[in-house]
Amino acid sequence: MDLSALLTLPMVMAFVFAASILVLFLGLDRVLAGRNEIIETRLDRYAGRAAPASAQAQKEGGRFDGLVDEKRGSSIATELARADLRLTPGEYVALNLGSIAFGAFLGLLVGGGISVSGFVFALLGALLGFYAPRLYVRIAQGRRLNAFNGQLGDTIVLLSNSLRSGYSLLQSMETAAKELSNPMSAELGRVTREIGLGLTIQEALANMYRRMPSDDLDLLITAINVQHEVGGNLAEILDNIAHTIRERIRIKGEIRTITAQQRLSGYLLSILPVILGFIMYLLNPEYISRMWKDTCGLIMLGTGAFMIFLGYLAIRKITNIEV
Repeated sequence: MDLSALLTLPMVMAFVFAASILVLFLGLDRVLAGRNEIIETRLDRYAGRAAPASAQAQKEGGRFDGLVDEKRGSSIATELARADLRLTPGEYVALNLGSIAFGAFLGLLVGGGISVSGFVFALLGALLGFYAPRLYVRIAQGRRLNAFNGQLGDTIVLLSNSLRSGYSLLQSMETAAKELSNPMSAELGRVTREIGLGLTIQEALANMYRRMPSDDLDLLITAINVQHEVGGNLAEILDNIAHTIRERIRIKGEIRTITAQQRLSGYLLSILPVILGFIMYLLNPEYISRMWKDTCGLIMLGTGAFMIFLGYLAIRKITNIEV
């Protein structure tokens, strides 16, 4: 029996339905089990109490913890915290493995089943499945960091005004956490909770910077730490920092406006060959399908995709001006 004949639409629908049911039950099991242990572990982390590595891994990772070691899990946890994704490292790795398998299956279907082209497309699908979760995390991190940087100037002004009115720095942070929106309110609220659970303000701010690696935030934290050591008028220092940050944001906005045409050109030049190839496939499928049915065509596709990628990186490098 030809194995490619088994890859029919009903089989694909059955596979997707079964996978959806499996994910649903795994999710319900994750929600209903181990909640008290997770809360206890997070309190230990907030309060600075070092739990044993094995116990902490068991509490945080659950049934997927065996997929990642402790060192790698710590790195993944930091990346997920920066993107504000409520996943454990083990769950993220399991999701990544699932996306690889699903991408390889779709590539096998697109490539025509069990054949040379099918295996090539399965490999490409597996690569896309491998990088898709990472790309999503990077995009989420970038959006959250940009939103955080956009709120930082107003936050510093609010902190400075609160200090002038007689509040302490911790009280000023609590006020700002109530007045501002996410992600700033969430980060300041977490800082105040960590301080309330026993961490020093320096440790809590260092944790905040680890979650939000912003140059402007680093400048703010450095100023607060220096003022804590040598003294001085913190409100005046914060006003100067706020002015510097606002000017930097203004200059970045002007640069982004000036380079908008060049960035748009990079996007169009990168996506135009793909659009033209799709249109040619709709007009004459037999003609364009030889590109992935022949070895020479596959080489041409790979070379073209690599050159387009290099061109996009070159344009992005030119338009990325640091301030």
